[in-house]
Amino acid sequence: MPRARKRFGQHFLADPSVVDAIVSALGPREGDRLVEIGPGRGALTGTLAASGARVTAVELDRDLVGPLRRRLPDVTVVQADALAVDLSALAGGEAFRLVGNLPYNISTPLLNRLFDACAAGLPLVDMHFMLQAEVVERLCARPGTKAWGRLSVIAQYHCEVAPLFTVPPDAFAPPPRVMSRFARLAPRPPDPAADDVEALRTVLRVAFGARRKRLGNAVQSLGLDVAALGLDPGTRPDAVGLGGFVAMANRLARNG
Repeated sequence: MPRARKRFGQHFLADPSVVDAIVSALGPREGDRLVEIGPGRGALTGTLAASGARVTAVELDRDLVGPLRRRLPDVTVVQADALAVDLSALAGGEAFRLVGNLPYNISTPLLNRLFDACAAGLPLVDMHFMLQAEVVERLCARPGTKAWGRLSVIAQYHCEVAPLFTVPPDAFAPPPRVMSRFARLAPRPPDPAADDVEALRTVLRVAFGARRKRLGNAVQSLGLDVAALGLDPGTRPDAVGLGGFVAMANRLARNG
């Protein structure tokens, strides 16, 4: 059996009860188009395929691909980097669902890539991911908390985010040094919507890059009069809600 590789951030799911909990949360149906990221040794993959869903598994580690293909002939196993592969093409252009036990070292860049893809119209029904507990805390954070930041805002701009359950280190082989959480992210139309998502990302980068400053000073370089937008220039960036950041982004986009 292939060993976990540290450079890939691999922690293989090894607890059947956690697999059952994931499948229960996901609720795969016959005919569903599922794309699994990081199947590892296939603990979850086989159960997903047994549901009647059409499963495509994306695995970076070449040593895992052969065993997966031999053991799960009904699953399409693709050797590829999830940060670069065309997920829509893998799903044949159909609406699809994403699931995965994400390597911690790629979780944030992959999530940001998926949020950008949602903005571009990727036909993504929902995402169910095992993540480091700290990442889920950031995804679900509220304004005024330490965890509220760029990832929180952009995630909640694109998706409804729901933490589902916590998973201890001993559910994996080898066990990670941190707790994990399983979460659901369901893409939805933004409300309020930004005129330009890139302008929103710019505002978030600048504001949270100076999160200890007062808001008016933090975004001064962008030429924004936050008071004119109904925002308190004396507050901190991490106290501003989603609507406030969208208002700043829209003013930035309209200022050209």
